[in-house]
Amino acid sequence: MKYARIIIDISAEQIDRAFTYRIPEELKEKIAPGTRVQVPFGASGRKRKGIVIGLTDTADFDEDKIKEIAGLLPKGLDAESELIELAAFLANEYGCTMNQALMTVLPIKTEVRRNSRRRDAVEQISGPLTEPEKLELNADQLRVCNEVMKDPGRTSLLYGITGSGKTRVYMELIRRCQAEGKKSIVLIPEISLTYQIVTELTKYFGQKIAVMHSKLSRGEKYDQYKKALSGEIDVCVGPRSALFTPFKDLGLIIIDEEHERTYQSETSPRYDVREAAIFRAKQTGAKLLMGSATPSLESYKKALNGTYDLHVLKTRAHPGAKLPKIHVADMRRELELGNRSIFSAELKELIDDRLGKHEQIMLFLNRRGYAGFVSCRSCGRVIKCPHCDVSLTAHNTWYVDPRTGQKQAALLSCHYCGYTTSMPASCPDCGSRFIAPFGTGTQKLEQACRNTFPGARILRMDADTTSAKHSYENILSAFKAHKADILIGTQMIVKGHDFENVTLVGIVAADLSLNTSDYNASERTYQLITQAAGRSGRGELSGDVVIQSYDPSHYAISCAAERDYEAFYEREMSYRRLLNYPPETFMMFVRLKSEDEEAVNAAADLAVSLLQKYESCGTEIIGPCSENIYKINDNYRKIIYIKNCSHDIIMRMRTELSDAVNESFSQKKVYTVFDVR
Repeated sequence: MKYARIIIDISAEQIDRAFTYRIPEELKEKIAPGTRVQVPFGASGRKRKGIVIGLTDTADFDEDKIKEIAGLLPKGLDAESELIELAAFLANEYGCTMNQALMTVLPIKTEVRRNSRRRDAVEQISGPLTEPEKLELNADQLRVCNEVMKDPGRTSLLYGITGSGKTRVYMELIRRCQAEGKKSIVLIPEISLTYQIVTELTKYFGQKIAVMHSKLSRGEKYDQYKKALSGEIDVCVGPRSALFTPFKDLGLIIIDEEHERTYQSETSPRYDVREAAIFRAKQTGAKLLMGSATPSLESYKKALNGTYDLHVLKTRAHPGAKLPKIHVADMRRELELGNRSIFSAELKELIDDRLGKHEQIMLFLNRRGYAGFVSCRSCGRVIKCPHCDVSLTAHNTWYVDPRTGQKQAALLSCHYCGYTTSMPASCPDCGSRFIAPFGTGTQKLEQACRNTFPGARILRMDADTTSAKHSYENILSAFKAHKADILIGTQMIVKGHDFENVTLVGIVAADLSLNTSDYNASERTYQLITQAAGRSGRGELSGDVVIQSYDPSHYAISCAAERDYEAFYEREMSYRRLLNYPPETFMMFVRLKSEDEEAVNAAADLAVSLLQKYESCGTEIIGPCSENIYKINDNYRKIIYIKNCSHDIIMRMRTELSDAVNESFSQKKVYTVFDVR
């Protein structure tokens, strides 16, 4: 290591301009990506500030022309330097290039054509500036605020049931930061939640708020970035990217609904926003608070063992609000009684009742579109892998069943270990011929609603109806204004929304997420059911929830119906310990892809052969096998799962695999992606 690649003056428009400098012998042990340095720059040799983004042993031009680093700068960072340091953390922790990390944390400067008709993103959601309201908290909320701020240096987890007023706690903490002249970041899992939380925040903080999400244009994002740099705003709200708001005096980071998978990036760098937020909180001295009504197993385990501080809210905040009554409808029994519709008799009766009372209904389908698991409609049996205890996936090898005239999947496979079997002609448990791939979608549910309740006004909220700009706000504001009786949707309708007139929530097919081919399917099912149930009866009117299931005795469903998170946690952790799944161990997903099918298979075999030497230190290797969808955009995709209780060993394996595949298959363009959980 002789040279460092350095960005000068750390401005957003310069992130693609790096300069090479020689590292003096006395600094070789002190220079790393993220180090702040002073260097001679330009013909005059004037000293400028810079930050190291990479190291190399070779120079890409005449060595005689390369200048030497003049020295190190103090560790105190400005806002953009902090983000460069955060990028270095992402590159090291998640195995991406420094350039990929920089593109994640810093925006590219975009010239914006000004339009006098264009309004600020916050004003588009909240309307014109009004006089801020006074924030009032109940005793429980105030207690939690005081507990959280006792030790600002600690990460806190707020476990509060739905409707307990977690948002009020967030706002009080923001108010205290604002009083100290410090800034706050509020992370939300879905763009659809922006409308709700920005509306609430502007009631109490006016419009010193920025919104950052993917629906904004590049110019709008850059505007918000510059406002944060200049100190024009106090709060930034948005999904993952809001974490990279360049506040100079950051005092608070809030991660709402911390359990959501959307906080895990699906593109490189595949970072977990919770881990990145922990780094940024330590870096800036900010308080980090994560909140959820259904905490992730990882976070709750850390709270129980003292890694995080735990704070609890167990009662609803609204003085007249009561927890809704939960009904579980056994869809096997409905079939026995001749009911083959989407709606159980109880759900249909309750929908008719609420429509007659002019109250509102939310119908939640916990997965959009087709779900590939196979189940028996008579007894509820799901066909699972005998080795991994996850549901087998039906593949698009179809034949027409002569008994029913319907298409059936001929091949079932496990996407953890590669086990395959043929589609059974009848249920292995009860012998019923009513066994088939399970699938329904929001459009099918909407049509069933229109047929069954012809007088109802219906809105649908899913990926298809929210593709246009401001579609989230338009749908949610229309429902809040009671311009519709029924709101149908996927996960985006059950996260954090507060509609006082909603008195019935129907969870149409709880089994859809319960039987996905993923080890944490039960956790996600419990979370989704609990979150959906929490939308009912949040005001003075009492509420009901109907959970429709083919497996109502499953602990994810029974614990959700009993509102018993602690019991669910114990059951699920027993399962994770038994099969050595996170958070009992670390698990690395190694994904390989290439347009050359032979090359990607050879790379997967090489990876497994390299990993086998780690089996003596407790490493478990599963695979390689084909990804759920084997070929996308002409790329063949393989996956390997690796388990080990040591994070350091996992990181060592990642580095070795990356180097070996890059060296052996670079010309054949085999790409690797690592996801550590």
